[in-house]
Amino acid sequence: MSDLIRRDPRTEWITRNRLHPLHADVLFSGGGATGAVRGPSGLIRKNPHASGFIGPNGIKRIDRLAALKGESGPVAGQRRGAAKAATEVQLPLVTVENPDFYIVAVLDMVGGRLTSHDKDVLGQGHKLAAGLKANGEGEGVVVAVAFGEVKETSFDTAGADRVIHLQGEQFEGYSPEQRITALQVIDQQLAPRHWLFPDSVAAGQELGCRLAARLGERPATQAWQVDNDSALCRGGSQRIDISRATPRLLLLAEECADPIDETRHEAKLIELDNVPATLSRIQDCGAVDVDPSQIPLGEAEFILSAGNGIHDWNQFHAAAEVLGATEGASRVAVDDGFMPRFRQVGATGTWVTARVYVAVGISGAIQHMQGIGQCDKVVAINTDAGCDMVKRADLSVIGDSGEILAELIRLVESRQQGGAEDAA
Repeated sequence: MSDLIRRDPRTEWITRNRLHPLHADVLFSGGGATGAVRGPSGLIRKNPHASGFIGPNGIKRIDRLAALKGESGPVAGQRRGAAKAATEVQLPLVTVENPDFYIVAVLDMVGGRLTSHDKDVLGQGHKLAAGLKANGEGEGVVVAVAFGEVKETSFDTAGADRVIHLQGEQFEGYSPEQRITALQVIDQQLAPRHWLFPDSVAAGQELGCRLAARLGERPATQAWQVDNDSALCRGGSQRIDISRATPRLLLLAEECADPIDETRHEAKLIELDNVPATLSRIQDCGAVDVDPSQIPLGEAEFILSAGNGIHDWNQFHAAAEVLGATEGASRVAVDDGFMPRFRQVGATGTWVTARVYVAVGISGAIQHMQGIGQCDKVVAINTDAGCDMVKRADLSVIGDSGEILAELIRLVESRQQGGAEDAA
């Protein structure tokens, strides 16, 4: 065989022509698993876009472990990514049979589920427990306290070693007096080293302040950096930081600590001694209907957001009214004059923390994706199955936005009329 380098002009032409139907085959198969081809000058040229593979969630990943093992190419990466997605990862279980101390976290549990704030509080509890263990005070556990109906099933992966679930008619709705009585029983039974509350308007701030007054202790509020020695708290409308010795009772700001995501915990139930009934001087008359259009975007729990894919704006407004959702919009919709500026969602508009965010006709610019980063559930309605918003969404509906909104309005109205007939 001759050692002369022989060029293939046709292959070179297909490699340069991205629109040729055989371009991908030549680049990734004919050019080798790594996408390396011989250029017109005879030099080996490597295609940088051939590195990595598309994972199960649609995001491109680079499998560096395969390179270390001598494997290469997108096919090997795809095979390993698919196998990883098919195999459920079993996190290591952390157990503490006889704890030396307790750290109690009273959670908001909005809608019966853990919020991101709740998970941060549990993470802070484990951070304090680790510090006490390092000081030679033994093994401790983090106890999660929840009131009323609970729908959460992942207390173990969120970091709860023990769970106290206080349920019954006396704990439903707005019942701060009965809840404080139950927390006093916990304080007498467990003598926790620390009480942790989310400093939130949901329930944590009020319960934390009420318990501090009942126990005669001075809490740390809006604490955002806490260890076993000192707590750094936000003050002066969050313009200054106040440092103080770490108290027993802490009201924690959001993102005070990293949530637990690498271990499982027992989430073992703790039965309390008899909780005495309290004569309530507060009567809960139930929730009051509020016009969703009057709720600021930053405080809205349910947002219906419009983008460039909306063509019938009257229908969009009707859908938001029927669903009881607060209206939002992408920057394109605002710049085109279809929505006011204060309705813009994103890094250049308002950062939102809704429980449910429905994006209609929004492709997902990076600024918009940053603005919805703290939303719990994202629903995407779009005609493009490959757009970034669909990749980010927990639930996607691919189709024409007008037809989907029309069907959604019909279903909601039909259910409302059926409910009215049943009540009659």
